[in-house]
Amino acid sequence: MSLLRRLRPPSQRASLPVARSAAAEAWLVELRATLRLAGPLVLMQLGQVGIHTTDVVMMGRLGPEALAAGSLAMHWFILPWLFCLGVLSGVPALAAQALGARDSRGVRRTVRQGLWLAIGLSLPAMLLLWQTPALLRLVGQDPGLADTAGDYARMALWGFLPSMGFVVLRGFVSALSRPVSAMVAMLGAVLLNALVNYGLIFGNFGLPRMEVAGAGLGSAIVQTAMFLGMLAYVQRERRLRRYYLLARFGRSDWPRMRALLRVGWPVGFILLFEVGLFTSGTFMMGWVGTAALAASAVAAQCTHVTFMVPLGVGQAASVRVGLAAGGRDPEGVRRAGWSALALGTAFMCLAALAFWLLPETLIGLFLDLSDSENAAVIALGIRFLAVAALFQVADGAQVIGTSVLRGLSDTRVPMVYSAVGYWVIGFTSAWLLTFPLGVGGVGIWIGWALGLSATAILLVHRFARRERLALLDRV
Repeated sequence: MSLLRRLRPPSQRASLPVARSAAAEAWLVELRATLRLAGPLVLMQLGQVGIHTTDVVMMGRLGPEALAAGSLAMHWFILPWLFCLGVLSGVPALAAQALGARDSRGVRRTVRQGLWLAIGLSLPAMLLLWQTPALLRLVGQDPGLADTAGDYARMALWGFLPSMGFVVLRGFVSALSRPVSAMVAMLGAVLLNALVNYGLIFGNFGLPRMEVAGAGLGSAIVQTAMFLGMLAYVQRERRLRRYYLLARFGRSDWPRMRALLRVGWPVGFILLFEVGLFTSGTFMMGWVGTAALAASAVAAQCTHVTFMVPLGVGQAASVRVGLAAGGRDPEGVRRAGWSALALGTAFMCLAALAFWLLPETLIGLFLDLSDSENAAVIALGIRFLAVAALFQVADGAQVIGTSVLRGLSDTRVPMVYSAVGYWVIGFTSAWLLTFPLGVGGVGIWIGWALGLSATAILLVHRFARRERLALLDRV
């Protein structure tokens, strides 16, 4: 026994194990709460990427050119989609803070203005997507690929507004720690998307053969069905309908709208900076060649799937941190943040191993490994996945770091960190490695890895500083 321990009074010595046990129990309680909330959210995110994965798998059966065009379209489509998603991320954060403060009216105000915001964001985004062929030509893409990508985008854009409405309602049920309904809707949408795409892409079930355009139309149909199903649920379920979300829907609430924008617009730019890095890399990959673009589409889809797990954990962490912040509980904020980071890191380590050890198995899900026409794509895909394995932990840490800071309404400085990490470091590295240094497509993936790693370090360091908990005074 140490001298210090012997000098303590017997009552204090006896209380030390009790205090340690209570602290350990508090961490376990938080970990279990995060897992309960994150589980459905992760499955929901996997469902979302499952829709896009189904599109990629089926377009891959049309050939490398169709896969390359579809990849261009989906990367372009995701730019405005993720920006709007980020702006709307203030809905679950502010709703959770209102719940933590026992303000049910604040929850209703937040969701109602979130739906207003979804409409205001979607309309200009849809106009932008209509111009996809011209914009892709403007950045130097092959005209044939640009036209085919435009066919996809002009069909898929009709599902943009319903998908944003679903994001708001998903945030509402997540803030109430009831995300299972949204998870069920999303998983059902994956099955519906597979059936609709099988019919529209290949001309089955008596439907016209629309190929790449059919994938876009199928996505629009599925997004609309998800929103209508979720809206019906929140209007009919007893514990949710008491919030009267659509009552006096036309009534403005500019203070709450400003609060949503204050939290959400920096997150929108954070996501725009990140996905912009990947989209610009995809455009550069198109300059490298069609085989490199198709291989990158396959490898990127694998990373999108694994990314959905820390993204779902991050969404849960944002709610848990928001609840603790609303209740003025700094230790609760600390436990919620670090529990989420531990969960995300553990999973992404497993994902890295899968990319490193099983690349051909993963690529075989998208392409026929026995087809000699796919040989160049497969060889490049294996190299891209090897680089992806190196940045999996960083990718998980940066999205969870953004989420826990968002739960504290701390979004502006993370936006600056993202701009520096993704563009000053990531984009510059990708361009230098690929073209002046002649590394080729692998250089783009190395640039992505450097950008994600730099951003993750900055965000986690910001949360790690204990004085960040002073943000509770401004929530």
